[in-house]
Amino acid sequence: MNIVKTNKNIKIAINTGAERHPVPVLGIDYKVKIIYKNIKIIQLDIDNKTIKISLPNKYKRMSSKEILDLAIEKMYEQIAKVELERAMEKTRIMLGFAPEEYEIAKMKVWGKCQNNKIIINPEIVMYNREIIDYVVLHQYCHLKYKTHTKSFWDLVKKYEKNYTKYEEIIK
Repeated sequence: MNIVKTNKNIKIAINTGAERHPVPVLGIDYKVKIIYKNIKIIQLDIDNKTIKISLPNKYKRMSSKEILDLAIEKMYEQIAKVELERAMEKTRIMLGFAPEEYEIAKMKVWGKCQNNKIIINPEIVMYNREIIDYVVLHQYCHLKYKTHTKSFWDLVKKYEKNYTKYEEIIK
């Protein structure tokens, strides 16, 4: 088994077989198991803290690590679509304003605000909903204040008293 350090200090252990432990989803660690079948499209099932990914047999030629990384990346993107829509709507109602648009894109940071557009890293779904909501709130506050000024932090604190705790968690 190899230990691989990924971004933001989350460690993922990769077995030599087709399993990876743990894979965090919404703050819960899951075991991932790859199964090859005579199917045409990828299937994903979650059962008893295990994510079972069924792949067409043609993917057997790829390395287990490549398959796992790709499957987990796609899974995070799909979960992020749902979770970020929920968090964006919740924050819009709470603050009374919204970005012109938002995007889900893999990047080195959890989120950024650029030209009145919020961009969120899909891997944020590794964390629980409180953290996701905080990252969205943080970026919304950047719509009003572009830098981390006292006014920016005052706005964040107005809507999230635990912001310093969340900042520590996502560092």
